[in-house]
Amino acid sequence: MTTGLTALGAIAALALAGCSGGGDGGSGGEDKGALAMSFAGRDIQLWNDMLPFMEDVVEDAGYEFVTDNPEWNAQTQVENWESWIVQGEVKVIMGYPAQSDSMVPVTLQAQDAGIPVLGYGSEWEGVSAAVLMDHERDGKRLGEAAAEWIRETYGDESVDVALLAYPDTDLGRFRGEGIKAALDESGLNLNITEQRALNLDEGYAAVQNQLSAFPNTKVWLGISNDQTRGAYQALIDSGVSGTDPTVLVGNVDGTDAEVEYVMEEGSIWRYLYMVPAREIAEANAQMMIDAAEGKDVEDVVLEQTQVTSENAESFLLENQ
Repeated sequence: MTTGLTALGAIAALALAGCSGGGDGGSGGEDKGALAMSFAGRDIQLWNDMLPFMEDVVEDAGYEFVTDNPEWNAQTQVENWESWIVQGEVKVIMGYPAQSDSMVPVTLQAQDAGIPVLGYGSEWEGVSAAVLMDHERDGKRLGEAAAEWIRETYGDESVDVALLAYPDTDLGRFRGEGIKAALDESGLNLNITEQRALNLDEGYAAVQNQLSAFPNTKVWLGISNDQTRGAYQALIDSGVSGTDPTVLVGNVDGTDAEVEYVMEEGSIWRYLYMVPAREIAEANAQMMIDAAEGKDVEDVVLEQTQVTSENAESFLLENQ
């Protein structure tokens, strides 16, 4: 064990004090060790919504809950995992990688040390199982709904479409491919431009870039919620009405902010597909607990549901 790894381990274990359990993991009995959740970054609101739900389930089962914040740096994420392995307290690691391929060596290292590695949102070599969505199918579903709206609204007219994409991750790549495939297969007269965006700020900047090149862009489709919400704010700031009948905003994944936009009468946020944060969190936590207790684990595929003005309230965090 090196001094550097020991220091890294302490940092990783304490990176999220608000989602780290007490010394006995909330069990009041023997120390069962820790379960670690590693998101690629902490700037995705949905992931922050999930963490308290995960913490409750994990601590109720008698484990400490720890996580890190690699800030979308693959090497930092690898080093955090290496530190968890060296510590010996972490019994299971679940992760959403900044880059899946980069996590293969450390994943195999963990498995060799008897620490199961689970995937969230994607799979890569060495994982025991994963909680997944069918990203390409989900993207295609959004693209098909958007294509139908474009057909009804614009017919054979040429329409500029902005795709807010992030191909560096499996989720971003497959969802983007699904959206684009549906639009390409629609037979509509579309000019599709991909704008790379991951978070709120990048989504906001993507709209500025898009409108500079194609000022009449009417359709905005995102692979996730944060960059799409940034894009929505940029549209409003540019003078677009939140109820403009000629504009469409849609995406996959959601938090309270996006749900509330859908709830607004006549909203331009016309399509939102999501799995509630609690449902994802509980699936993640249960798989981690099962793996820690030596049970067989298998992939779980969660289904996205369309949020509409009729069912939107049930998706708010307070109602989950």
